[in-house]
Amino acid sequence: MTTDSSKKSYSYKDAGVDIKAGNSLVDAIKPLAASTRRPGANADLGGFGALFDLKAAGFKDPLLVSATDGVGTKLKVAIEMNKHDTVGIDLVAMCVNDLVVQGAEPLFFLDYFATGGLDVDATRDIIAGIAEGCRQAGCALVGGETAEMPGMYAKGDYDMAGFTVGAVERDQLLKADTLKEGDILLGLSSSGVHSNGYSLVRRLIKDFKVDLQAPAPFDENVSLGDALIAPTRIYVKSCLAGVRAGYIKALSHITGGGLYENIPRILPDNLTAELDANAWKLPPLFKWLAELGNIEPRELATTFNCGLGMIVAVDPSHEKQALELLTANGEQVQKIGQLVSRNKDQEQVVIKDLEKAFMQ
Repeated sequence: MTTDSSKKSYSYKDAGVDIKAGNSLVDAIKPLAASTRRPGANADLGGFGALFDLKAAGFKDPLLVSATDGVGTKLKVAIEMNKHDTVGIDLVAMCVNDLVVQGAEPLFFLDYFATGGLDVDATRDIIAGIAEGCRQAGCALVGGETAEMPGMYAKGDYDMAGFTVGAVERDQLLKADTLKEGDILLGLSSSGVHSNGYSLVRRLIKDFKVDLQAPAPFDENVSLGDALIAPTRIYVKSCLAGVRAGYIKALSHITGGGLYENIPRILPDNLTAELDANAWKLPPLFKWLAELGNIEPRELATTFNCGLGMIVAVDPSHEKQALELLTANGEQVQKIGQLVSRNKDQEQVVIKDLEKAFMQ
């Protein structure tokens, strides 16, 4: 085949895909991936697949656990702020927090990043955040995919998904059938909105013409935009310590659906989680959102985490030890309720004094 010199010669770059930029990005992120090395994975990039050695990681009779998730429309807030270095932490957090609720240790992580046109600097910031999230979770960033998709995404827009695999020794798998009436519920504080509810957050920003660059109405020391994109807290190391010490019976990651929809996911049918809304303080960010949008307390607790990013169920005999261990591992912990016997028509989550406490 020969080309006609009298006609324009098209290239992939003409179509909006820059292979050289992609190669530059790979070179830029190799050190980031290498910084996440851990036993079992060498974290090298560039091959078609990655290996993980469970024996080298110290497992004897493991079950594999997998999870995948994204960051959702929180990305739109980060894009508007032109601040991309924390959404990668969110991506890792949303995946690994879903692993640890089964008692699993995250082993490795892969990401999928898609954009209309590759901005190497912004994408490097995003991958740096992913690497930081992996370091916080103790898992290796072993690979991923960067896709330039002109025509699919508007200029400056991007989306991403994360994929993680973890392992748990068979006898340490957390199961709902171990829970019983009288078990204590502890709440681990969130770092903010985390990565759920942003379609409502963005609707409020739009309808009330809120300035993301202005100081937050509830904290003049930080911009509202920075408060809204504070990265999701990663609970892996603290919760794994509690699981391996034998103190934790169950965990619920409070994601989309808030307190009312996520806690039932770990409960057997015969139990109800009875929470006391006076037991923890609704953070000012959530109070501001509620007041701005005139959001009913029940709606607030079904949309957002309301200051509790992880719920921990423990036996009453281990309450003190669990609280001390979680606190020693950097968590802010509150005793928020207990499990009670469920009546036939009763909801599986009952929050006492919700309206009174949230409206204060």
